[in-house]
Amino acid sequence: MREMWMMAPVLFPVVSGGALWIWNPGKNKIHTAAAVLSLAEAVCSWLVILNCMGMKLPLWSIGPGLELCLRLDGTGALFSGLASLIWVLVVFFAFEYMEHEKEDARFFGCLIMSLGALTGVAWAGNFVTLYLFFEMMTFFSVPLVFHSRKREALRAGMVYLAYSMLGASIALGGYFFFRQYACGTDFKAGGVLAEAAGMARGRPQILLLAVFFMAAGFSCKAGLMPLHPWLPIAHPVAPAPASAVLSGLITKAGVVAVIRVVYNMAGPAFLRGTWVQYALLSMAVVTIFTGSMLAYKEKKLKRRLACSSFSQVSYVLLGVFLLSMEGLYGSLLQMVFHALAKNALFLCAGAVICKTGCTRVKELRGMGKRMPAVMVCFALASLSLVGIPPAGGFLAKWHLAVGAMRAEAGVFAWLGPVVLMVSALLTAGYLFPVIVEGFFPGEDWRKTAQSEDGRLSVSAFMGVPLAVLGISLLVLGALGNPVFELLRGIASDMV
Repeated sequence: MREMWMMAPVLFPVVSGGALWIWNPGKNKIHTAAAVLSLAEAVCSWLVILNCMGMKLPLWSIGPGLELCLRLDGTGALFSGLASLIWVLVVFFAFEYMEHEKEDARFFGCLIMSLGALTGVAWAGNFVTLYLFFEMMTFFSVPLVFHSRKREALRAGMVYLAYSMLGASIALGGYFFFRQYACGTDFKAGGVLAEAAGMARGRPQILLLAVFFMAAGFSCKAGLMPLHPWLPIAHPVAPAPASAVLSGLITKAGVVAVIRVVYNMAGPAFLRGTWVQYALLSMAVVTIFTGSMLAYKEKKLKRRLACSSFSQVSYVLLGVFLLSMEGLYGSLLQMVFHALAKNALFLCAGAVICKTGCTRVKELRGMGKRMPAVMVCFALASLSLVGIPPAGGFLAKWHLAVGAMRAEAGVFAWLGPVVLMVSALLTAGYLFPVIVEGFFPGEDWRKTAQSEDGRLSVSAFMGVPLAVLGISLLVLGALGNPVFELLRGIASDMV
């Protein structure tokens, strides 16, 4: 049975990553094993995506309404396929970065285990399965934040764990009430309430409240306010490769969970025009603006990128909460291009930190002269994040703005595009000065001791992943029509 193969991309990285952590064979063998495991996971995931689309695999029945199952649809395939490819690049980048770090077995083991749990989140067939893998993903990724075991890292890890568990608990509490009145537990296009219209009409407010708690709880992982403080605390203290996947991919697990709640459980027709939609849209708009302002004021590079993350991920949530095909299409575009851009930015920051020890924005002056290839990649990712063509981020923001104006979302039809424009200007304000001062530091920079350190190079382990991420942003933005049509089809099937 072909559907049995769906277990492999979920179980293989969890088991093999745990074995690598326990085995701890030494730095060289750990790196070799991590490379083989990440490549094997990517190949396995794509083989399943290409051969098992639309299939469902029951795993285990604990009791009535507590069945575990996997189901592969367009959203899950998009997220897991993208994550598996980027994960390979991050693992290879980490080989050189981790040369000055300890506990390689724990780091690479947890990194690979997190990918398995992330795949489980993407392929979950119902809420119980989603919740199980969502919590597994949190526990596997916490050691990545703890990694240095310094006081700051331990505190940040506990904050990350506390907020993640709080958000998941809020979502679970909402599900208890939702399940009481819904028909069935499996995710379905259009939502399960479509089959329980009578019950939905009988108790609409309790169902609306339940959906709000589920969506808001899972949004904690995506950094939606007010459950956002863990991002600027946890991301900067983790090693740069871990920060990259935490910001670029693990935050998207919260988005996937929200999509399941909104589109596969409640259904857009049930939520459209309700106070739940307007409340969630309000939270997304506030987070977009606030995150951009915090990033603009931040002086440390990784904290600036972390604040940027919950602002940019809220772009995705804004499109999701518009409950329209165009808005969801913009969200899927933003999900792809933000994942590429934010991984590139954090890996660029990691390369700079690894080679120079510079962590503050003002210390990057002249870095374009010393590490030109790294800063070119930083510039390409910044163009996409701001939304300047031909970088792909422009298309995402364009369709989000169009989706807002076409949606029946009241004041958000004009407020959404306005906030997107303001946020884009703020994003340019906190990223472009880094690029300008990096490549054009001024004559007085040449007189400083820093300028005499000379040009620094990175190995292929760092350089190739950065090049792939930077170039992909341009190539997809200019020549990505087949991919865009695929994403539009996914969005059309969901609404």
